[in-house]
Amino acid sequence: MKPELLAPAGDLERLKIACLYGADAVYIGGSLFGLRANAVNFTIEEIKEGVLFAHNLNKKVYVTVNIVLHNKEVKFLIDYLKQLDEIKVDAIIVSDLTVLALAKKHTNLEVHISTQQSTLNYEAVECLKNLGATRVVLGRETTKEEIKEIQKVGLEVEIFIHGAMCASYSGRCVLSNYLTNRDANRGGCSQICRWDFDLLDENKNIIKGDKNFTFCSKDLSLLKHIKEICEMNITSLKIEGRMRSIYYIATVVSIYRKAIDDVYNKNYTYNSSYENILSRVANRDSIVQFFDGNYQENCNYYNNRVEVSNQDFLGLVLDYDKDKKIVKLEQRNYFKKGDIVEFFGPNNLGITYQINDIYDIDNNLIDVVRHPKQIVYLKVDFPLEKNDMMRIKI
Repeated sequence: MKPELLAPAGDLERLKIACLYGADAVYIGGSLFGLRANAVNFTIEEIKEGVLFAHNLNKKVYVTVNIVLHNKEVKFLIDYLKQLDEIKVDAIIVSDLTVLALAKKHTNLEVHISTQQSTLNYEAVECLKNLGATRVVLGRETTKEEIKEIQKVGLEVEIFIHGAMCASYSGRCVLSNYLTNRDANRGGCSQICRWDFDLLDENKNIIKGDKNFTFCSKDLSLLKHIKEICEMNITSLKIEGRMRSIYYIATVVSIYRKAIDDVYNKNYTYNSSYENILSRVANRDSIVQFFDGNYQENCNYYNNRVEVSNQDFLGLVLDYDKDKKIVKLEQRNYFKKGDIVEFFGPNNLGITYQINDIYDIDNNLIDVVRHPKQIVYLKVDFPLEKNDMMRIKI
């Protein structure tokens, strides 16, 4: 069984990019009942548009309804679920079992259990199956041996394969509440785990390290295990990151799409260049984390944390004239004449190109592109497609 590749989408643009770059399904948040309060999120009309776009490509859309509910919100929930049912979203993702019960009672929606439930054992999965759930998103803390045991229950299983980790059991941290009055379980997490702290000894003296103390987790990447994971017949492989950029989504989705397809086309070999590409779109180190059961102190940063802002994404292809061999490009980061770059897209992982003549919208020759979202034109001899991207040569 070929696993579903599931990608995040924080808005319509990112939904479309995820689908075009190879995701089989996307998960999105509506303006209500989701756990990304600071994201743009989708209105009902945007959910309709997103579902129509995805379904036309034979892709699926799942909507997060994974907030922890208070009394005042329950009365609004049923109408919202009915709207999602009418739009024909493919499933909702829930953590509060109230949502599961009301969805089963009032709609025909499929219900996936969120990783916020921290489901880590087969008895819990059996219980959720009996309650009517169709899929469970396992907690990030499960090992491959635990996953295999859980699969015997017969419920669809989804696991995270790439992205940020939570320093607590996913979503259950309350540090954000105490220190900033922002509730992590209601979409307001201020990521306290990534803050710097003074570390004190028993006498309350500051312990000096190379850097201030943090308990920030490194990111997750299971690319090295992708063949093994595919052979486990897991239903869905999930990428974290609804707040991430179109460049991040395009890059990560395209790499995992290629790796998964290579496994099923019987021509897979581990490619370290894929790891290099993935490392360039992250600002933290990415490691295996819990999957192989070897979780150790190197899975966190403590006092040696380094985060690097990525400037690789240079431009988005808006159009390509096949006759004139001219690409219309929207700038995303500084570049100049003479730079060695590469174009990549849904149908290629990277074509090297040296920037020569650059023309602005008035057909003037320029040497540097430095203005945000500036429209420019380049002569490129090989064919490109709308929504291809230009990045620094990796």
